[in-house]
Amino acid sequence: MANELLNVNDLETHFKTPEGVVHAVNGVSFHLSEGETLGLVGESGCGKSVSMLSCLKLIPQPPGKIVNGTALFKGQDLLAMDDEEIRHVRGAQIAMIFQDPMTSLNPVMTIGKQMEEPLRLHLGFNRQQAEARSIELLELVGIPRAKDRLKDYPHQYSGGMRQRVMIAMALSCAPQILIADEPTTALDVTIQAQIVELVIRLREELGMAIIWITHDLGVVASIAHRVAVMYGGFIIEEAPVKELYANPRHPYTIGLIGSLPQIQEEGRKRLYSIEGMPPMLYQKPRSCPFSPRCRWVVEHCRNENPLLESINDGHKVACWVDTVTGSERV
Repeated sequence: MANELLNVNDLETHFKTPEGVVHAVNGVSFHLSEGETLGLVGESGCGKSVSMLSCLKLIPQPPGKIVNGTALFKGQDLLAMDDEEIRHVRGAQIAMIFQDPMTSLNPVMTIGKQMEEPLRLHLGFNRQQAEARSIELLELVGIPRAKDRLKDYPHQYSGGMRQRVMIAMALSCAPQILIADEPTTALDVTIQAQIVELVIRLREELGMAIIWITHDLGVVASIAHRVAVMYGGFIIEEAPVKELYANPRHPYTIGLIGSLPQIQEEGRKRLYSIEGMPPMLYQKPRSCPFSPRCRWVVEHCRNENPLLESINDGHKVACWVDTVTGSERV
């Protein structure tokens, strides 16, 4: 059994806004083992990115505030670290790739300068060592003429190339965990496939663990070992990837998978549509947050929010109804 790298327990994060306090993350718990890829899925605003940014203490405070929880990385609580301590973890041991590579890269600094900075900060490289390692990293992620391209600025790279640079920068200090926050969203389908294949290859070569944040269930199927589905700031279902796709048990997960287009003719049917809108999180949900949109809803759902509980080996769901039988769980 692989060693556990990260254990997040009961994480809660709020944001103070002029309209009120937004309860963005409402008690998220999950774990990540060495060499494992966890897919974190759900629609926009469900708390995926905020959960990961909270673990690395990257949310702006204020207006954000982590009000509860622990995030144990190799036994040390990231949330209890001071600024200096967490700075030595971020980038060096836990790296993050952000959604839009154009806004993540400094437009007035060359790619070389931006790549060399973490190497000199975390690993103590001199300029020559940092440049040599940067060339090696760009070659690793498939950028041709790497030495010459170090002198270029971000606008001289295509979107796919910029994302490869972000991956190279994230890998520069050989992190144990790579958090990828929708890294293929802004790219066309062909480039998306290339980036996913690149990350899978690098995972096998380097042995790092990955948290892949996305709303694209197709990408998750090809890269993840295990999937956690988020809704309304909660994890509402968690399972090994094959089990989740073959046997989704939460009504929201069933709706997500039912909305995927089918390629084969046999068994093809009309795409499923989830009616209604996501909840406004100005109050922490006391009932099931999905109950206003759920076709299986019972009175219990409106009165109490279910806990995430195991239904079989490795498969957990937070629902008062057994969606296979249609009957309420005891």
